[in-house]
Amino acid sequence: MRILIAGAGAVGGYFGGRLLEKGEDVTFLVREKKYDQLQQNGLVINSVHGDAMLKPKLLRTGLPSEENFDLILLSVKAYHLEEAIGNIKPFAGEGTCILPLLNGIAHMDTLERAFGKERLLGGLCFIESTLDEKGEIVQKSDIQEVVFGEIDGRETGRISRIREALAETKASFRYSSEIVSEMWSKYLFISMMSGLTTLTRSPVGPIRDTAEGRSIIEGLALEILPVMKSLGANLPDDAKENIIKKINAVGYHMKSSMQRDMEKGLQTESAHFFKYLLDAAAEHRLPVPVLNTIYMNLQVYEKRREEQKERG
Repeated sequence: MRILIAGAGAVGGYFGGRLLEKGEDVTFLVREKKYDQLQQNGLVINSVHGDAMLKPKLLRTGLPSEENFDLILLSVKAYHLEEAIGNIKPFAGEGTCILPLLNGIAHMDTLERAFGKERLLGGLCFIESTLDEKGEIVQKSDIQEVVFGEIDGRETGRISRIREALAETKASFRYSSEIVSEMWSKYLFISMMSGLTTLTRSPVGPIRDTAEGRSIIEGLALEILPVMKSLGANLPDDAKENIIKKINAVGYHMKSSMQRDMEKGLQTESAHFFKYLLDAAAEHRLPVPVLNTIYMNLQVYEKRREEQKERG
């Protein structure tokens, strides 16, 4: 199976590298700067699951090519999605499957418009990985899993072939017959964690320590769940209790990745996570005061960030 990894960052580089390490036919599609770095230094993974130094096959974005791939793994930030779609379109043939690993749900509609529903798989990932100053991938936790499946839950011939190709690597690639439900569950958790920690600029522990914080956690769950259900989310009746338990169980000092992006002065995926929910809330006339406040806070941050960029 020919596999194209769109990008070689901390997520795509890690999972693509593990597949390459196993011996799969993997190619990375990267920008010029990353292309030069990988040509010179290789793809380097420093991980608790085993280090690797790999020499991957590379393609540069923007250059003509007639190559097609069986599977395209897409792991980009939501604000780079349109650019990524343009980059991978030349490599997506009639039989190509596209496996997106973005957080949230909104990207699925965008990808369906670009490629057609029949090419899309559902997917998500769990990993804590970063790039260091040398561009090497650093992965320090036990968490390293991709979950994938057909959107309608069927176990098709192509899924069987993909399962075989992704099996027996140092990273976990898990098939799910309920991938869409798992995507919604992760979206709920990420939205809760991102909203709470960016609004307070605090790890989750101190939020839980206060009565007001505990009230906001419950209130946010009560806002988000009806909105997600209005969008077709198949979430269980005890979803509120489950998500509160999950928020209460995470480490005291845990921050969301969106909060860490804010601390670094980076762009956030605020529209992808929160405006999507706010638009649905407005359409269905659902009250979401906490969600509105979270998004307003993020928009103020983005405006200030843009102003600082303009000032140089």
